[in-house]
Amino acid sequence: MTVTRPRLIKAEHPVAVGFSDVDAWVFDLDNTLYPAETDLFAQIDVRIRAYVAGVLGIAEAEASSVQKDYYRRFGTTLRGLMDLHQVDAADFLAYVHDIDHSVVAADPRLGLALDRLPGPKYVFTNGSTRHAERTLDALGIADRFTAIFDVVDAAMVPKPHPDAYAAFFARTGIVASRAAMFEDLSRNLAVPHALGMRTVLIVPKDGARDFRDATDSEGGAAPHVQYVADDLAGFLDLVAQLIESGAISCRPD
Repeated sequence: MTVTRPRLIKAEHPVAVGFSDVDAWVFDLDNTLYPAETDLFAQIDVRIRAYVAGVLGIAEAEASSVQKDYYRRFGTTLRGLMDLHQVDAADFLAYVHDIDHSVVAADPRLGLALDRLPGPKYVFTNGSTRHAERTLDALGIADRFTAIFDVVDAAMVPKPHPDAYAAFFARTGIVASRAAMFEDLSRNLAVPHALGMRTVLIVPKDGARDFRDATDSEGGAAPHVQYVADDLAGFLDLVAQLIESGAISCRPD
């Protein structure tokens, strides 16, 4: 069988070796399951800034600085607002995710790649379940996932805090050493790597990044990032083709 290979910017191990015992697949949502070029998160970014400005009674330029500061210090802007200003999480999430999801294009190629992977698939997001549902519906892949695990499920503790991952594993029951994690932020892969997960960093094709990447000083060069690719569907398709060709022998569901 001919294997189509996506562009792998970094691969610590051959894919046939690194994924030989993976039987659970965990995906971040924003800028991972849809391309960063979609710019959906830019809408969220604008609404977070407006929310911060309204809560603190400051200009949006100052709110932007606060937003970035809280993100770096607390993991998410929401966590900072909760800890320092007693902001209601449900109100914040409803406001910042009230965006136009129609800009997300259906991705049948990604759906087909997900279909071919053995084992359950999960969405693990610092956002809300409603935002994830709307995004997955727009992509046309909602029925491919066993469950969505959002920041509410993590008791409002966001990635990359270890407690968020502990809550995820407790809820899903998956075994970290037999799972793979796909993320657009390097820092969110440190704990998964330490727990034995395969770690894949998904980066934009055009190389553009948003302010959140300032926390990822090493990015794809970080030792906890095993693979870096700019095409999620292509990467999953490669894994699936290797499984089907017998080059990878994954455990059954």
